[in-house]
Amino acid sequence: MSTSELASQVGVGSVFALWFALACRARPALRQPHQRGLWLTVLAATIAITLFQPRIVAGLMNFGVDLHTVTLTRNLIGVLSAGLVLVSMVDIARARHFRRSVALTLAVAIGTLLILDLLQLSRPGDGIMSVQGPADQAAAYWLILIVAHLIGDTVALVVCWAFSLRSSDRDLVWSLRLFAVGSVFAIAFWSGYLWLLYDGTAAILPYLSLVIGVHGFIRAASLLVPMVTAVIRSWTALRVTWCLWPLWHDLVEAVPHVALASPQRTRFREVLLPRSPLALQAHRQTIETYDALLDLHQYVRPGAYEEARRQARRTGVRDDRLAAAALAGVLDQARRAKLAGAPPSGSGSLPGVVHGSQETLLGIARMWPSMANTPPVHDRLAPARRP
Repeated sequence: MSTSELASQVGVGSVFALWFALACRARPALRQPHQRGLWLTVLAATIAITLFQPRIVAGLMNFGVDLHTVTLTRNLIGVLSAGLVLVSMVDIARARHFRRSVALTLAVAIGTLLILDLLQLSRPGDGIMSVQGPADQAAAYWLILIVAHLIGDTVALVVCWAFSLRSSDRDLVWSLRLFAVGSVFAIAFWSGYLWLLYDGTAAILPYLSLVIGVHGFIRAASLLVPMVTAVIRSWTALRVTWCLWPLWHDLVEAVPHVALASPQRTRFREVLLPRSPLALQAHRQTIETYDALLDLHQYVRPGAYEEARRQARRTGVRDDRLAAAALAGVLDQARRAKLAGAPPSGSGSLPGVVHGSQETLLGIARMWPSMANTPPVHDRLAPARRP
């Protein structure tokens, strides 16, 4: 695959990624003022990158759109995106008194580009340059276009990275850092155009197209960070709800007063038809499981944990799961003792569950199916002691 073909595929892929990210984040971003500027900035950049792709430009030309119109529109929107980057960085840096200066400079830059274009100070370039190059080949036109982008992306790189080091919001940190990395690729892209202006050839354009395609993917990723985090949190809550359900269900059966709502008939219903958001459901199951565990603690017989650990070892449980298996076995014995109406023993121990961490409870839940309803050793040996 040639560089041009690779750049074309990466470019089209980045365009789809950008539009997908914009569509996914449109509603939440436009509702929140501190995200609206970033979303609009990426929107302008996406339109410019879309109009940079040769396939898309060719498609527009097939519909009768003039090539010069496409490239001029791309360049103007590109400068607008650079100005929006600066406005967003001004807001992030809380230097709002510079906003009017940025807006005025942006208006002057766009106006100058339009004037230079109307004056037609240059002749059209070759085929590739006319598709992916500026609408006007005059040095002044190039310099305004390139400098506007370089300033915007350099400021974005510095501000985003600096504020990512100060923020404690994990989503914001990753969004800012990805935006900063995207700015690095944008700086490389426009530096390449600056070199092209003075000493380069059109042969560099496929490489620049590849760079701006990668930049598009990174910009899309910076927008999608909150959504990806939400998906990861939902998946984690789903995993906790699913894995913890058998243990939670059985313990709540023995200690029903710890549950805010009784378990549903199956865990499929608990996951597919939750009565509360999955994150809340997982949190509630964790707390209720631990509360039930504390209640059952008084039914643990002396020496039951050591006995259950030896029993788990004899059944071939791996060493790293012995503690969880022993706790599962002891809890099951305590649960059955309470269900049978046995009096509390009050002197047993449950090592490692003082704080009831979620990982500890999940470890017990994983061993629960194999250890629950298993008779303790002394019960199985009892008939042998009879005369």
